[in-house]
Amino acid sequence: MDTRQMRCVIAIAEAGSLTKAAERMGLAQPALTQTLNRLEHELGTRLFTRSRRGATLTDAGLAVIDDLRASLAYGDAATERARAIGAGRAGRLTIGFVTHAVYEVLPNALRRLRAEHPQLDVVLREMSNAEQVAALEGGRIDIALLHPPVSVTARVHELRLGEEPMIAALPAAWPLHEDGCVSLADVARHGLVWFPEQQIPALRAQLLGALRRAGHETRVVQDANRTLTVLACVAAGLGWSLLPRSVRALQHEGVRYAEVRDGAGLPAFELSALWLARSRPTFADAFAAMLRG
Repeated sequence: MDTRQMRCVIAIAEAGSLTKAAERMGLAQPALTQTLNRLEHELGTRLFTRSRRGATLTDAGLAVIDDLRASLAYGDAATERARAIGAGRAGRLTIGFVTHAVYEVLPNALRRLRAEHPQLDVVLREMSNAEQVAALEGGRIDIALLHPPVSVTARVHELRLGEEPMIAALPAAWPLHEDGCVSLADVARHGLVWFPEQQIPALRAQLLGALRRAGHETRVVQDANRTLTVLACVAAGLGWSLLPRSVRALQHEGVRYAEVRDGAGLPAFELSALWLARSRPTFADAFAAMLRG
């Protein structure tokens, strides 16, 4: 049954007669009758009982009419989607992101993207730095929001999105100093819960180097590859952590946040967008424009 035949059956069912259905469709009644006769012959069953009072669906017609309406709706939607994609109004954009991007950068850009491209299908994937690099090079994501620097073999565009100073995450029961801060010595004494070396190796090396230069040898006592996992480990008393200031948006039971009094020498958490360089504009380019604000 083709689309034209489906439209004819639905029109007859809704109009209640071939005459009215033909008028609605702008067809001559004999042509509509011929279409119906041919279809019923192909199916080997009657879809309508016809009389002078009109046309009513048979049991076979009643059994398939809802399926025909659904099929036609799906077909129309697919046609419109294909046209929208061809015209550059719709498609799919897969965004990889680290937790840091969730606090402000990603929501703001998504709001603007939705306003500009309402038909765009957006897929969000929270991933580590290393996972995003592999996914970007493998074509599994279209744009990555991650912590630089990273090593990428493909030709990419990069957009720096800003940086944030580090603050301490520590067990909620730990008393703060009178100024409400903690010191690097406090952090070093308890050991770090931090991201694995293969995830953000450059930043990890910078952090441990900054502590060392300040006279505080410490080590990472627990690796954790997601911010929420880091906070869970801190709440469990496995160690303290140093995270971007915007982590305050995550209120985690058993964890409190504090400024580091002597933390001016600590590296900042930077956030960048990376996407593949293409010969023609892509939705990743459009999303990058939203990230620029």
